[in-house]
Amino acid sequence: MNWLEVIQGEAPLVLALPHTGTDLADVERDFRSPALARRDADWWVDRLYGFAHDLGATVVRSTISRSVVDVNRDPSGASLYPGQVTTELCPTATFDGEPLYPGAGPDEAEIIRRVDRWFVPYHAALAGEIARLRVRHGRVVLYDAHSIRSHVPRLFGGELPVFNIGTFGGVSCSPALSTAVQGICAGSGQSHVLNGRFKGGWTTRNYGEPDKGVHAIQMELAMRGYLDEPDGPDALDEAHWPPVYDDARAAGMVAVLRDVLDCCIRFAESGG
Repeated sequence: MNWLEVIQGEAPLVLALPHTGTDLADVERDFRSPALARRDADWWVDRLYGFAHDLGATVVRSTISRSVVDVNRDPSGASLYPGQVTTELCPTATFDGEPLYPGAGPDEAEIIRRVDRWFVPYHAALAGEIARLRVRHGRVVLYDAHSIRSHVPRLFGGELPVFNIGTFGGVSCSPALSTAVQGICAGSGQSHVLNGRFKGGWTTRNYGEPDKGVHAIQMELAMRGYLDEPDGPDALDEAHWPPVYDDARAAGMVAVLRDVLDCCIRFAESGG
């Protein structure tokens, strides 16, 4: 499957990249606009974590756009955040509420097809890598990596903290791990929160079983932490979006994230 990237490592850490893809696959012509359908990608997060394999981490990445099927949503279609605005398993609107389709969007049969073609293989790969590493290590950390614009009024008020750590309210990983990650984020001098607006998506909630040796943590980054987000009424048009990635601009964030992943590996290896 050329849309599914799996780079195996031997450290007790799996890095999941569910939303960095922009491939609209065989449904591109169904969308109102390809640019609109790609807008809400976790832009450049795969480049930010490009060092992960050097640490021995296993990386699992889908190149399929979240607008085709969101592999971090409950496959049943149930909302992860009841009572709050969120996007669906197969989104019909952007984060800003703009319709992605000229009509109603995919029907039930099409949703099932997309789940079978992309969602199921992605999670089979993720589960397989966790199981492989559990044979070798007493415990494993699953780190689900994301980013989002700093201001998305439809989804949250005000400005999002730079580091948004999600552990499903403390259920998906040991407090020792989340406390250590919080400490690194605090030491960066940037804003951070634990289990704020983003408490962890389906991946974190589904795989996080600390009592069985699998500790899952989600990191949602506000994009201003690693790139220059455009501002103004035309910020999201094709001339300004996505922002360019600059290694020098992102270097500070990369250094913090390297410490975070290092911390995850040390936690898993400690076995305590």
